[in-house]
Amino acid sequence: MNRLNVPIILAMLSCLTYLSAAQEGKHLFILSGQSNMAGLREGESFVPVVEKAFGADKVIVVKDAHGGQPIRRWHKKWKDAHGSAPEQRGDLYDQLMEKVDSAIDGEAIATVTFLWMQGERDAREQHASVYAASFKGLLRQLEKDLGRRDLNVVIGRLSDFDMANEKYPEWTRLREVQVKLANSLKRAAWVNTDDLNDGFNRKGKAIKDDLHYSVEGYRVFGARLAAEAIGLIEGGR
Repeated sequence: MNRLNVPIILAMLSCLTYLSAAQEGKHLFILSGQSNMAGLREGESFVPVVEKAFGADKVIVVKDAHGGQPIRRWHKKWKDAHGSAPEQRGDLYDQLMEKVDSAIDGEAIATVTFLWMQGERDAREQHASVYAASFKGLLRQLEKDLGRRDLNVVIGRLSDFDMANEKYPEWTRLREVQVKLANSLKRAAWVNTDDLNDGFNRKGKAIKDDLHYSVEGYRVFGARLAAEAIGLIEGGR
């Protein structure tokens, strides 16, 4: 064997060892956002689907979501279009990461998938122009804190609740931003929610094009999130 090739071979073996260890680790799914993520009962549809795909012992699911909250509660360096920064920024991100750190303590993590359903508040407050930069900033926080650059991302697109932009002035604009975001990222997908807000809610009330989803809508939403996450993981192996 040519001695000059030894360093290269050793590097290749090290890489293969790393990949093998990663494949033996667990798949971490982080679910966050505002009310429609909070309303998702992940145990009804999301968790069963990912556990069926990878095995219950290979899955870690962490969810922390809060109704009515803007993305600035997650992005620590958020600024509006005029460069102004509110005092309250990033506090919900810190709360989320406390849960994540506790869940993965001592675990080998094979993949990380960030699932995000949020934007209603930002559409109402007309912050669509800074939404993409805010979300990318949030991803950079996750990459730094988790020590990896291979995050999978699944974004739930805003539904067809206010297509006339009457109650939420930038509803359709933010929908467009979310799709462009998913298409611009290397390992990302977006989920359609337009058909999830008709039917009956958990109080038994009939709804049509509602801000929130029906009972069945939340079940479908969880399954769709899981399907896209699985596709990204399997496609990135």
